[in-house]
Amino acid sequence: MDGDGPTEGRIDEGRIEVGLSTSCSYPESTTAAFEIASRLGYDGLEVMVWTDPVSQDAAALRRLVDHYGVPVLSIHAPTLLLLQRTWGKDPWAKLERSCELAASLGARTVVVHPPFRWQRDYAAGFVEGVAEMEARTGITLAIENMFPWRARGRDLVAYAPGWDPTHVAYRNLTLDYSHASTSGQDCLELTKTFGERLAHVHLCDGSGSAKDEHLVPGDGTQPVAAALQELARNGFAGTVVAEVNTRKARGRAARERALARTLDFARTNLARTPELSA
Repeated sequence: MDGDGPTEGRIDEGRIEVGLSTSCSYPESTTAAFEIASRLGYDGLEVMVWTDPVSQDAAALRRLVDHYGVPVLSIHAPTLLLLQRTWGKDPWAKLERSCELAASLGARTVVVHPPFRWQRDYAAGFVEGVAEMEARTGITLAIENMFPWRARGRDLVAYAPGWDPTHVAYRNLTLDYSHASTSGQDCLELTKTFGERLAHVHLCDGSGSAKDEHLVPGDGTQPVAAALQELARNGFAGTVVAEVNTRKARGRAARERALARTLDFARTNLARTPELSA
C-alpha cells in the first residue's frame, strides 16, 4: 500500500485508539512493525519485548517513534513461555523493567501474562504485587486472559491463580479475543463481564481450535464486530491493539494486506454502536 504517511486514516481525537503489536511483523523485526504501522495509519504500537534487541532498548525505540511518527501506546512484558530468560529469570524484575520502558516512552499500559504455576513464590504474591507496582509507578498493568493447555484430551493447569482472570482481584485486564476462542469463551460476553476493569484489548479472532490462532478479525467465529461495538457504546477508555499472526504471509505486501484489513475492521466497528448497526 502507498499511504500518505502516519496521519492517514487516523481516528479523530476522542475516538478509541487502534494500535499494532510489533508481534504482527514477525518474523520481520520490531523496526518493520513501525514501518508498517506508519504506512497503514495505525495510531501507535504495542512493543512486544522479545529477543530483538531493539524491542528492549528505550533509546532505539524513541528513534523509531521520532522517525516514523507513531507513538508507543503499550508494552508487552516478556512473560511468555519462550521468553523466560529475556531480561533475566526474576519475573518481578521483568515487570519493573517493562514499567520503566513504558514510562520512558510515554506509554500508559503494560500487558502481563499471569504467572505459571511452577513460579510459586511469584504467583503467591502476584495480585498484591501487581497492585503495589501500579500504585507506585502510575503504569496500568493489564493482566491478560489466557487459556487451558491441552494434552491428550485433558486440560493442564499451567497458570496460577488461573488462566481466567474473571474472578481474580486484578484492577485492570487485557482481553485477547483469540485466547477467548481457544478457551471456549465468548469475547462479547467477556467484554461485558470484565466491565470497567477492561483496560486493553488484543484484536484478533479464532475458530474455536485448541490452537491459539490469532486470525484476522472476521476470519474466525468470535463475535468480534459486536465486541468492538460494545466498546464504542460504553465509551471504552483503553486501547485496542491488533495482535494478528502473519507468520505465513508470503512477503511484506501480503502481511500489510492482512493488517490493513484488520485496521479497517477495527475502525468500522469502533465507529458503529450496536443501536446504529441494528
